[in-house]
Amino acid sequence: MLDLKQLVANKTWMDLKVIANIITLLDEGNTIPFIARYRKELTQGATDEQLRDFHEVYTYTKTLEARKEDVIRLIEEKGLMTDELRKQILEAETLARVEDLYRPFKEKKNTRATIAKAKGLEPLAQVLKQAQMSKEAFEAEAEKYVKDTGDAKTSVKSVQEAIAGAQDIVAEEVSDHANLREDIKKHEENNAILETKPTKTFEENGVYKIYKEYKKSLKEIPSYAYLAIFRAEKEKQISVNFQMARGRIVDFSWKYFIPKNTGTVREYLEVAIEDGLKRLLLPSLEREIRSDKKRRADEAAIKVFGENMKNLLLTPPIQWLTVLGFDPAFRTGCKLAIVDPTGKFLYNTVIYPTPPQNDFLMAEATLVELIKKYHVDLISCGNGTASRESEQFIAKVIKNNKLNVKYLITSEAWASVYSASKLAQEEYPHLDVTVRGAISIAHRVQDPLAELTKIDPKAIWVGQYQHDVDQKLLQEKLDEKVEDTVNAVGVDVNTASYTLLQYIAGLSEKIAKSIVQYRDEHGAFESKLQVKKVKGLGPKAYEQAIGFLRIKKGKEPLDETGIHPEIHKQVYLFIEEVLGIKKKNLKLPIEKISYNDTLLREWSETYGIGFETMEDVVKELQRPWLDPREEIVPPSFKSDVLDVKDLKIGMELDGVVRNVTDFGAFVDIGLHNDGLVHKSQMANYYVSNPIEVVSVGQQLKVRVLDIDFEREKVSLTMKDADATSSGMPRRTRESSSHSEPRRRDFDENSSTIRSNITFS
Repeated sequence: MLDLKQLVANKTWMDLKVIANIITLLDEGNTIPFIARYRKELTQGATDEQLRDFHEVYTYTKTLEARKEDVIRLIEEKGLMTDELRKQILEAETLARVEDLYRPFKEKKNTRATIAKAKGLEPLAQVLKQAQMSKEAFEAEAEKYVKDTGDAKTSVKSVQEAIAGAQDIVAEEVSDHANLREDIKKHEENNAILETKPTKTFEENGVYKIYKEYKKSLKEIPSYAYLAIFRAEKEKQISVNFQMARGRIVDFSWKYFIPKNTGTVREYLEVAIEDGLKRLLLPSLEREIRSDKKRRADEAAIKVFGENMKNLLLTPPIQWLTVLGFDPAFRTGCKLAIVDPTGKFLYNTVIYPTPPQNDFLMAEATLVELIKKYHVDLISCGNGTASRESEQFIAKVIKNNKLNVKYLITSEAWASVYSASKLAQEEYPHLDVTVRGAISIAHRVQDPLAELTKIDPKAIWVGQYQHDVDQKLLQEKLDEKVEDTVNAVGVDVNTASYTLLQYIAGLSEKIAKSIVQYRDEHGAFESKLQVKKVKGLGPKAYEQAIGFLRIKKGKEPLDETGIHPEIHKQVYLFIEEVLGIKKKNLKLPIEKISYNDTLLREWSETYGIGFETMEDVVKELQRPWLDPREEIVPPSFKSDVLDVKDLKIGMELDGVVRNVTDFGAFVDIGLHNDGLVHKSQMANYYVSNPIEVVSVGQQLKVRVLDIDFEREKVSLTMKDADATSSGMPRRTRESSSHSEPRRRDFDENSSTIRSNITFS
């Protein structure tokens, strides 16, 4: 294991001691969120993301070393191992290299080379490889192999057949030569040219028009462009020509297969080498190189997708309000659903203020009555079909009736996914699908994290080429991001749905459902110890999960915090002896606690709590929830632009980032379609990765750069805008020195706020 640790150390920033600690923690069944939050002293404060990167390297290294041992054993069993080959296998840094080294020793069936070997032509192939004979002498040598055994599998009918068989054997050796494959692959990864041509079914004004005649070095093709080419090729919009440096490749192959001082038999050998390259090696390497490029493009796209997902889930909740979810429509009417400040469904109805009915007066009367009766604080209006007309209606009703209510525009994307789901049916069995959609639109502003975790992460489109990337890897990475985000925020065990609870470290969907079932049968949990009674929740799962669960106003004051119960005893002692507060008198949050590193270290040693953990304890006592979303300021602004015709070049607008890709960001500026800020327009300097400049949910100042009125597409620029837009800090942060949770007030000068819950 020491060697494995050293190998991992060579690939990571960690020292051997930390690596040993993390490996032990993982082998003991601890989860990444638990290790990151509650074992900081053992990991030098490694974050969730760093630990996941480590785990990936560690897992790959383990797999690689195991495969090396397996390959060495298999070759040794054949009696073909040499010292040089063993050295090459042991020094291999990738699984692909190990497989290339093993390739010549794999059992092959029904290849031209195996057929030739069955005919006894392998010795003739060795003579051909030596290339010392004249052409005539080699043909005479080949005649010795002509035979009729009465079996087509072993007979050689002619000299030409014998020579062809020998060439087939050499061709396969060319294809299987590990060092030749490595040389060509390294060269072509940097020099191969990819060229596209339109097919007969190519759509001239379609989405792939820029790839109609595209030619670029494979290395220089951006990830997003390669994924677009991959999709276009798959849809038979284009054909792809992969151009390799044939002359350089021949040079590589001759280095390994053409000996010095050859005879005229070299002609036959060159034909065999060319056949091995053209028929076997190059097609195989093209697939491998393109597959590697696709994998890297997938990883880049998935990384962007994951970061967008994280920022989306961290959208600040707008709490303590009664919300009316407004799902716009034309013919079928606008669906309304009211939920109280806790998210409980209260009432629903349908109004028809939009075409074709245009029943404005009846719709206005109904809306005013509902607002007054249920004391609605906020209207959350979906941004789908008829959203412009609905927004105008809502604004006019508020103004005409001087109502003390605000409204915002919230994306209703994926509301249909949730409303038709099994979970939605379980939550609202007696309600129509459309009503569930309106409820979801309301819930999305109250607690976006809780609502979005009801949907499969892959169904939330905040990335690029979602359906073209490795689906298994996409699911895995998105689940990790959701898990990290949910655990960073924490969950109220007495209000959370099982879909939210299942992302808590150590909990499965089955256990999450058991928690909800126990809660339904026995009432709210009064302490974290009581959670142990849940069926199926073992000691390890409890240890992993309990720190991320919260119980408000329970029997144990510290159960409201993220302080793990394993140190509650020491923390209560600290509170009594240092802060002078007895447990029975403890009320959270505690007023500001003055401390420095010296005091923290002293407390850490006195109470047997790690230094980093002690610092977390003090922070938790001052702010029990430590919700990272509290530090993100939600944008509040009015959108005056409702139609692309209202835009003019140079016009400055407020916008919210809805999606970030490798090539830029899509920004909601109040239109049906989002505007695009290409990465070249994000700052007055070169931007290589847009996600380093902007994030999903971020408020921006943008200017209109170009307008395509026919296609209703708008190009935007962030250049010469404010600091936030020009690549300075991605999000505005508030001071977190206060201890009370903050209610988010609305702009008193505007009846409209636009939510930073932005979906694509």
